[in-house]
Order: sequence, then C-alpha cells, then structure tokens
Amino acid sequence: MTGAATLLRDVFGFDAFRPGQQDIVEAVTAGENVLAIMPTGGGKSLCFQLPALLRDGVTVVISPLIALMRDQVRALQEAGVNAGALTSGNTPEETDAVWEGLERGDLKLLYMAPERLAAGGVMGMLRRVGVNMIAVDEAHCVSQWGHDFRPDYLRIGELRRALDVPLAAFTATADAETQIEIIEKLFDGQAPSKFLHGFDRPNIHLAFAAKDGPRRQILDFADARKGQSGIVYCGTRAKTEGLAGGLRDAGHLALHYHGGMDAEDRRIAERRFQQEDGLIVVATVAFGMGIDKPDIRWVAHADLPKSIEAYYQEIGRAGRDGAPAETLTLFGPEDIRLRRNQIDEGIAPPERRAADHARLNALLGLAEALECRRKNLLAYFDETEVTCGKCDLCDTPVDVFDGTVAVRKALSAILRTKEWFGSGHLIDILLGAQTEKIRERGHDSLPTYGVGREYSKPQWQAVFRQMMGHDLIRPDPTRHGALRMTDAALPILRDEAKISLRRDTIKSATRRPAVKAMVSDEDAPLLSALKAKRRGLAEAAKVPAYIIFNDKTLIEMAEKRPANLDAMAGISGIGAKKLDSYGDAFLEVINGEAAQMHPTRRKLAGRDAGSIYDRLLEVQAELTRGEGGIDKPLTCSASMLAKVAQMRSGDADAMNRLLGERRAERFTAAFLDVLLDAG
Repeated sequence: MTGAATLLRDVFGFDAFRPGQQDIVEAVTAGENVLAIMPTGGGKSLCFQLPALLRDGVTVVISPLIALMRDQVRALQEAGVNAGALTSGNTPEETDAVWEGLERGDLKLLYMAPERLAAGGVMGMLRRVGVNMIAVDEAHCVSQWGHDFRPDYLRIGELRRALDVPLAAFTATADAETQIEIIEKLFDGQAPSKFLHGFDRPNIHLAFAAKDGPRRQILDFADARKGQSGIVYCGTRAKTEGLAGGLRDAGHLALHYHGGMDAEDRRIAERRFQQEDGLIVVATVAFGMGIDKPDIRWVAHADLPKSIEAYYQEIGRAGRDGAPAETLTLFGPEDIRLRRNQIDEGIAPPERRAADHARLNALLGLAEALECRRKNLLAYFDETEVTCGKCDLCDTPVDVFDGTVAVRKALSAILRTKEWFGSGHLIDILLGAQTEKIRERGHDSLPTYGVGREYSKPQWQAVFRQMMGHDLIRPDPTRHGALRMTDAALPILRDEAKISLRRDTIKSATRRPAVKAMVSDEDAPLLSALKAKRRGLAEAAKVPAYIIFNDKTLIEMAEKRPANLDAMAGISGIGAKKLDSYGDAFLEVINGEAAQMHPTRRKLAGRDAGSIYDRLLEVQAELTRGEGGIDKPLTCSASMLAKVAQMRSGDADAMNRLLGERRAERFTAAFLDVLLDAG
C-alpha cells in the first residue's frame, strides 16, 4: 500500500502501522463493510481517517460526543487534512467553513453526532455532497442493553441503506452478545469483514482493593502520583465534590464533574482537563466517553463500576499514548448490594436482568480474583493467550486458604434465620455476640450461634464480601437487603464442592511507586522545556497541548535530540504539516537556535529526496563556474533542484528538458551520477 504508507508518514507522522491497522485500512479503503474491535489506544481513528484520504468523496464519521469530534477535527486540521464537524458547539464561522468545504468538494471527513440524523434534510444533504463511506466510532452505543446506549445510533443502518455506501464500525468494548447486536442493527445481519485485534492494554497496571477508609485510600494513591493527570470515578455526585475538595486540600490540582452541573461549568472542566498538565478530575461516569487526552497516567474508582464492560472502558482512558499507566478500583459489600439492587429493581425483562447479573458477576470475579487479574479480565472477552506481569496479583500473589468450612457456617446461619437478615446480624450470631436483637429473636439458641469465633469481625466481613463476590449470596431487595443463598452455593453447603478464599485482612491499598521516570534524569530538564514550549503554543492556538504533539513525541525528541528538520521528521508523530508548523520552534528549544532551511528544501525534510537535494546542491556549487572554475556563473533554482531530487535515475532526456540547454550541458551528467549513487 504505497499510497497509504506515504500518507501515514507525511500526514500522520508514523513510519509503520501499529499491529492490526494495515489489514483494516486495506479493507476499509477497498470499500468493504467492516467491524473492527480494537483496544482503546490501539489507533482506531486512523483506520477510517487514512482510507478517507485514499478514497474519493466525503467520509461521514458518526461519533457520540462533541468534545471527541472537535478534538479529532482539530488534530486532523493540524496535520493538514480538510476535516470538519457539524455540531451544536460550532461557532457560525466553523459551520460556514464546513459548508464551504462541502460545496467546493474538498472536505474529506465530516463528523456528525448520531442525533443529527433525526433532523429533516440531512439525508438529502449527505446524498448531494457525495458521501462515499460511513465510519461509526464507539459502535457499541447501538446496543440497546449496553452501558452507553444511544437511541439515535439505531438510525445509522437506515443511513447506510439510503446512501448505499460501505460502512466501517469501530469499538473497543463489545462482548460476543454486543457484536451480534452491532451486526444486526448496522449491517442488517449481513456479516461484515470482522477484525478482532484483542482487548489487552499491556501498558495499564490493574489493581483492586477492598474498601478500608476509601477517601484516604484515594488520597494516598493520588499523593504517590502527584503532578500526573488522573481521573477518579465516583458513584454519586456529592462524593465527586467532596473528594475533589479533599484532593485540593492535599495540594493537588483537582476539580469535580457530574451531570448536575451547569453546562458551561462542565465545558470549562472539560477544557481545563484537555489543556492543563497534571489536573485530576473527580467525576461520575458522565465524564470521559469523549475524552481523547492521550497522557492520562492513572484512573481510580472510588466505587465499584456497574459492569465489566463499563470498568474496561473507564480504565481504558488511561495511557492512550502507550506509556505506562495505573489503575485502582475500590469495592466493598455496599457496592455489591447497590449494583445488585439496581439490576433487580430496574425495568429490564427477566432475561436481561439475568445477563446484567452475569456481567456484574464477571466484574466481581475480577475483584475477588485469586491469581492474575489480566487473565481474568481478558477471559471474559474470550482471550486466553495472556502475558501479564502488570497487575497487583502478579506483583504480590495473594495468601489463599480453604474457605469451605467458613462459607458453610455462614450459609447455615443464613438458612437458619430464614434468609431475613444482613451480614451484620449474621456475623454477630457466628461470633456468639450478646446483642438485644439476638436475644429478642432467640438466635442465641441456634446451632450456628458462636461457631465462628475462630475469626474476628473484620475477617468475617471479608468472608461475606467474598461470598457476595462469588455470587453465593445476594441481597434481596424485597427483604430490605437481607442476604439469600443462590443455587451456586448449594454444592458447597452439601459438601459436594470446595471454595478457596483470600486470607483478607482488609489492609489499605498498596502505595505503588509512581510512574514518573518517563525519561532519564539527563533528559528530564529538556522534556520539561519541550512541554513548556508545547503549552505556550497550545495556549496561543487555544487547543489542547497534545494536539500540537503528544507526550510520546516529546519524549522521543528529548531522547534523540534531533539536530535539524531532517532528523526531526524521523520522530514518531511528526508529519509534514506539523514539521512545517512547529519544527523550528522545537529545534530552538533542543539546540538553542533553529537551523535555517530553504522553504523548498523544508518540503523534502525527512525524505530520501532531501538528502539527494543536499548532494545536488554541493555538486552545483562545485560546477557553478564550470569544471575549470572560469566559466560564467550558472545555477538552478531551488524548485528545479527539488524536481531533480525526485526524478528516477538514468532519465537523461527528462532531466535535459527540465534544466534547459545551457544548464543541462553543465549539470546533467553530474546530477545523473548523484541520482545513480542514491538509487
């Protein structure tokens, strides 16, 4: 794919595709219907942006959030691509520019929210402007029972049929059930070309901890990562405000975000998070789906997410640049009760409630895992070939014991009290406590009274939490949260099966060292200076810093210290447009001053033709006054030398025509030798 490879280098600044990208780009470019499931940070957007440049006409991109669309459009425009978005957040000037680009026929990517498809006249407009492909980002939003359902995504299938153009759907979050739903709703059940490129994000460290003073646990985790961008997800709006205040009191740059805030305040929070380094946002899940910030270094959950898909997507916002990132998820019995009750008290039909309990079970199984969390997580997505080394259980294997007897005692206490009580009263029975509630109900005469004195109250709490995590017991919303036994517990109760538990002492979350060593001590001052330059340019342009260059690109600059534009062009993430826009500014930071280069030569920076141009210039200097040095001075223009540098070697006739008779006589033979040496 010569054309694709050239655009990949010149527009996007990459020398090679990431794993899996090239096959998808080829299929999308060829006009196939495509469903691609790739991990967050795996480069999904390039898989439809690059084909859009290779194909005639306009590619319509359906994307769920304005912030996400605006970021991608700005990044494309910075790279020299004519892209635009029609959103309610546009200024009149932005909207006019989009329409002008469509009328001229040179707009390549048009971003739209799915809700816009409901507007009258949109279908006719898209037919008129020559749409030749539809790309759907976050395609899992079409799933009616998913965690991010958007009703207007159901209109996309109708759009595909009306325009009769190929459709490429992308997501990072789709289990087998959701994949079936995507194919049914977007492709009318006709199987597209399917690319499943794994769910693993090996740069993300996974960790869970039982709640033990969760506010302190989150503050400790953030303290160990001071100065790094992070997100803390909370279950309630009030908690976001309180925890953000606690982080500020502890010296962090932090703000809160939730759906109850004024729209302008939410926009300010989003903009600050995009543009400021080291900011922490404490948020409900209303925040994040449109966040395209690549250098989020950590994500913490102060409360248990609602499903394994929600968990996977939320932690996936960390480390999109491929650099190391960390996560911490706190959970406790109250989280489990809340999530069970939300499912049981919802309006979904019974079969959907059963599926939602299964999804929650998968997340609880991950939380209570006895070995490698990554294996547990990826097994849910049917991946079995897993290499980890980056989770808390691989760092420190847990102490496991045979918990069968303890679980059987707890189940017996539940059954003998007719499944009418919560864990607090049941633990009092097992410990033989003398409470008024026990005496009033005669529970001190039960066979299970006092049989659990080998464990302390916190240890029994850990046993009950793990039993809930293994779905052996569930809170019953019709009995005010009393615990009842599930069918899964019967084999243990009958002594037909055993169960292993963690010897959980409910200790606080481990303080792992922060991932601060992004570069060596020697390169750290330069990286800091490069970030300062980036921040200044971003503030002047009123764009997020990573739109200029992401952290990974700056790190490579700091380590390789390019001396000129040719070397700068070899840095990953620097395409021709960005090299022209920012190359000199960053070279000045690295080398003290920018090496001046003729504008024509700048256009060849980083290409083979650039070094050929330099050699032609040397040869021309030697022959300016002829071989003997006594002839009348004669030179070629810079544009003429650039054309020679890009010619095929050995084509003397073409070179003679380009140079003209006088110049050809003096330079053709020597220039052909340069091309031959380079070829």
